[in-house]
Amino acid sequence: MKILMGLGNPGPEYEGTRHNVGFAIADRLVRRLRTTYSSGYRCVLARAVVRGVQVLVVKPMTYMNRSGEIIPMLLREQRVCPEDFLIMYDDMSLPVGRLRLRAGGSSGGHNGMKSVLAHMGTEGVPRLRVGIGQPSMSSGGGAVEHVLSRFSISERAVVDQVIDLAVEAALVFLFDGIETAMSTFNSKFVSSTGGADRPDR
Repeated sequence: MKILMGLGNPGPEYEGTRHNVGFAIADRLVRRLRTTYSSGYRCVLARAVVRGVQVLVVKPMTYMNRSGEIIPMLLREQRVCPEDFLIMYDDMSLPVGRLRLRAGGSSGGHNGMKSVLAHMGTEGVPRLRVGIGQPSMSSGGGAVEHVLSRFSISERAVVDQVIDLAVEAALVFLFDGIETAMSTFNSKFVSSTGGADRPDR
Protein backbone atom coordinates (compact mmCIF):
# COMPACT_ATOMS: atom_id res chain seq x y z
CA MET A 1 0.00 0.00 0.00
CA LYS A 2 1.21 3.48 -0.92
CA ILE A 3 -0.58 6.63 0.19
CA LEU A 4 -0.48 9.78 -1.94
CA MET A 5 -1.73 12.60 0.28
CA GLY A 6 -2.44 16.08 -1.03
CA LEU A 7 -2.68 18.96 1.43
CA GLY A 8 -5.10 21.86 1.14
CA ASN A 9 -8.19 23.53 2.53
CA PRO A 10 -11.70 22.16 1.85
CA GLY A 11 -14.48 24.31 0.46
CA PRO A 12 -15.17 26.17 -2.79
CA GLU A 13 -13.70 29.42 -1.46
CA TYR A 14 -10.25 27.80 -1.46
CA GLU A 15 -10.41 26.09 -4.86
CA GLY A 16 -7.66 27.24 -7.16
CA THR A 17 -5.64 28.98 -4.44
CA ARG A 18 -1.89 28.54 -4.16
CA HIS A 19 -2.29 26.70 -0.86
CA ASN A 20 -4.43 24.06 -2.57
CA VAL A 21 -1.87 22.83 -5.09
CA GLY A 22 -1.66 19.56 -3.14
CA PHE A 23 -5.40 19.02 -3.60
CA ALA A 24 -5.05 19.76 -7.31
CA ILE A 25 -2.37 17.08 -7.70
CA ALA A 26 -4.51 14.57 -5.81
CA ASP A 27 -7.52 15.34 -8.01
CA ARG A 28 -5.51 14.85 -11.18
CA LEU A 29 -4.09 11.58 -9.85
CA VAL A 30 -7.62 10.35 -9.17
CA ARG A 31 -8.58 11.11 -12.77
CA ARG A 32 -5.38 9.52 -14.06
CA LEU A 33 -5.99 6.35 -12.05
CA ARG A 34 -9.64 6.27 -13.19
CA THR A 35 -11.03 6.08 -9.71
CA THR A 36 -13.31 8.27 -7.58
CA TYR A 37 -13.33 9.69 -4.08
CA SER A 38 -15.40 8.35 -1.24
CA SER A 39 -15.86 9.81 2.23
CA GLY A 40 -13.54 8.66 4.99
CA TYR A 41 -12.76 9.71 8.53
CA ARG A 42 -12.16 13.48 8.23
CA CYS A 43 -10.95 13.01 4.66
CA VAL A 44 -11.90 11.91 1.19
CA LEU A 45 -10.02 9.04 -0.36
CA ALA A 46 -9.79 7.08 -3.58
CA ARG A 47 -8.49 3.56 -4.04
CA ALA A 48 -6.79 1.97 -7.02
CA VAL A 49 -4.53 -0.93 -7.89
CA VAL A 50 -1.86 -0.08 -10.43
CA ARG A 51 0.59 -2.72 -11.69
CA GLY A 52 -0.02 -4.69 -8.52
CA VAL A 53 0.51 -1.72 -6.20
CA GLN A 54 -2.39 -0.74 -3.93
CA VAL A 55 -2.77 3.02 -3.97
CA LEU A 56 -4.73 5.34 -1.72
CA VAL A 57 -5.13 8.99 -2.76
CA VAL A 58 -6.14 11.09 0.24
CA LYS A 59 -7.25 14.68 0.86
CA PRO A 60 -7.69 15.67 4.53
CA MET A 61 -10.85 17.68 5.17
CA THR A 62 -9.52 19.15 8.43
CA TYR A 63 -8.06 22.40 7.01
CA MET A 64 -4.37 22.86 6.39
CA ASN A 65 -3.10 23.45 9.92
CA ARG A 66 -4.64 20.18 11.10
CA SER A 67 -3.74 18.02 8.10
CA GLY A 68 -1.96 15.43 10.22
CA GLU A 69 -4.94 14.54 12.39
CA ILE A 70 -5.93 11.70 10.04
CA ILE A 71 -2.42 10.19 10.07
CA PRO A 72 -2.89 7.88 13.10
CA MET A 73 -6.00 6.39 11.49
CA LEU A 74 -4.19 5.79 8.19
CA LEU A 75 -1.16 4.23 9.90
CA ARG A 76 -3.39 1.93 11.93
CA GLU A 77 -6.01 0.92 9.39
CA GLN A 78 -3.81 0.67 6.31
CA ARG A 79 -0.85 -0.91 8.15
CA VAL A 80 1.65 1.36 6.47
CA CYS A 81 4.87 3.08 7.54
CA PRO A 82 5.79 6.77 7.13
CA GLU A 83 8.00 5.78 4.18
CA ASP A 84 4.89 4.56 2.33
CA PHE A 85 3.46 8.09 2.16
CA LEU A 86 4.09 10.81 -0.39
CA ILE A 87 2.85 14.15 0.98
CA MET A 88 2.11 16.67 -1.79
CA TYR A 89 1.87 20.39 -1.04
CA ASP A 90 2.76 23.98 -1.97
CA ASP A 91 6.06 25.71 -1.18
CA MET A 92 6.74 29.46 -1.18
CA SER A 93 10.49 28.88 -1.25
CA LEU A 94 10.25 27.49 -4.79
CA PRO A 95 9.34 29.65 -7.79
CA VAL A 96 6.29 28.88 -9.88
CA GLY A 97 7.29 26.22 -12.40
CA ARG A 98 9.44 24.10 -10.10
CA LEU A 99 8.86 21.02 -8.00
CA ARG A 100 11.06 19.19 -5.51
CA LEU A 101 10.94 15.74 -3.98
CA ARG A 102 12.68 14.78 -0.75
CA ALA A 103 12.89 11.59 1.28
CA GLY A 104 12.56 13.47 4.57
CA GLY A 105 13.42 16.61 6.49
CA SER A 106 11.75 19.39 8.42
CA SER A 107 8.46 21.06 7.60
CA GLY A 108 10.24 24.13 6.24
CA GLY A 109 7.68 26.26 8.06
CA HIS A 110 4.70 24.79 6.18
CA ASN A 111 1.93 24.39 8.74
CA GLY A 112 0.26 21.47 6.99
CA MET A 113 3.50 19.52 6.82
CA LYS A 114 4.28 20.51 10.40
CA SER A 115 1.04 18.84 11.48
CA VAL A 116 1.77 15.75 9.39
CA LEU A 117 5.24 15.30 10.87
CA ALA A 118 3.96 15.84 14.41
CA HIS A 119 1.44 13.02 14.00
CA MET A 120 3.91 10.78 12.15
CA GLY A 121 6.45 11.13 14.96
CA THR A 122 9.30 11.28 12.44
CA GLU A 123 10.73 13.56 9.77
CA GLY A 124 11.42 10.56 7.53
CA VAL A 125 8.36 11.15 5.36
CA PRO A 126 8.70 11.46 1.56
CA ARG A 127 7.26 14.66 0.17
CA LEU A 128 6.65 16.45 -3.14
CA ARG A 129 6.62 20.25 -3.06
CA VAL A 130 5.34 22.50 -5.84
CA GLY A 131 6.52 26.09 -6.07
CA ILE A 132 4.00 28.89 -5.63
CA GLY A 133 6.51 31.76 -5.52
CA GLN A 134 7.05 34.53 -3.00
CA PRO A 135 4.59 37.33 -2.22
CA SER A 136 4.95 40.25 -4.60
CA MET A 137 6.53 43.33 -3.06
CA SER A 138 4.10 45.50 -5.00
CA SER A 139 1.04 43.71 -3.63
CA GLY A 140 1.85 44.66 -0.06
CA GLY A 141 0.42 41.35 1.18
CA GLY A 142 2.07 38.89 3.54
CA ALA A 143 2.52 35.14 3.46
CA VAL A 144 -1.07 34.32 4.49
CA GLU A 145 -2.57 36.57 1.82
CA HIS A 146 -0.20 35.08 -0.75
CA VAL A 147 -0.94 31.41 -0.12
CA LEU A 148 -4.68 32.08 -0.13
CA SER A 149 -4.50 34.04 -3.38
CA ARG A 150 -5.07 32.57 -6.82
CA PHE A 151 -2.52 32.24 -9.59
CA SER A 152 -2.35 34.91 -12.25
CA ILE A 153 -3.46 34.07 -15.78
CA SER A 154 0.14 33.64 -16.92
CA GLU A 155 0.98 31.47 -13.92
CA ARG A 156 -1.99 29.16 -14.41
CA ALA A 157 -0.66 27.61 -17.62
CA VAL A 158 2.69 26.95 -15.94
CA VAL A 159 1.12 25.46 -12.80
CA ASP A 160 -1.12 23.22 -14.90
CA GLN A 161 1.97 21.70 -16.53
CA VAL A 162 3.77 21.38 -13.19
CA ILE A 163 0.79 19.49 -11.79
CA ASP A 164 1.12 17.07 -14.72
CA LEU A 165 4.82 16.65 -13.84
CA ALA A 166 3.89 16.10 -10.21
CA VAL A 167 1.47 13.33 -11.19
CA GLU A 168 4.23 11.62 -13.17
CA ALA A 169 6.61 12.00 -10.23
CA ALA A 170 4.05 10.47 -7.86
CA LEU A 171 3.65 7.47 -10.17
CA VAL A 172 7.43 6.99 -10.32
CA PHE A 173 7.45 7.08 -6.52
CA LEU A 174 4.84 4.31 -6.47
CA PHE A 175 6.81 1.92 -8.62
CA ASP A 176 10.46 2.92 -8.26
CA GLY A 177 10.74 4.74 -4.93
CA ILE A 178 11.56 8.23 -3.76
CA GLU A 179 15.24 8.20 -4.79
CA THR A 180 14.42 7.46 -8.43
CA ALA A 181 11.65 10.07 -8.40
CA MET A 182 14.08 12.64 -6.99
CA SER A 183 16.79 11.96 -9.56
CA THR A 184 14.25 12.05 -12.40
CA PHE A 185 12.21 15.13 -11.51
CA ASN A 186 14.22 17.43 -9.23
CA SER A 187 16.14 18.87 -12.19
CA LYS A 188 13.01 19.75 -14.17
CA PHE A 189 10.94 22.89 -14.42
CA VAL A 190 8.28 24.52 -16.54
CA SER A 191 9.11 27.89 -18.06
CA SER A 192 6.71 30.79 -18.50
CA THR A 193 7.05 30.34 -22.27
CA GLY A 194 5.46 26.91 -22.02
CA GLY A 195 8.57 24.72 -22.17
CA ALA A 196 8.49 21.75 -19.84
CA ASP A 197 10.91 19.06 -18.67
CA ARG A 198 14.00 21.19 -19.07
CA PRO A 199 16.96 20.38 -16.82
CA ASP A 200 18.49 23.03 -14.58
CA ARG A 201 21.62 24.65 -16.00
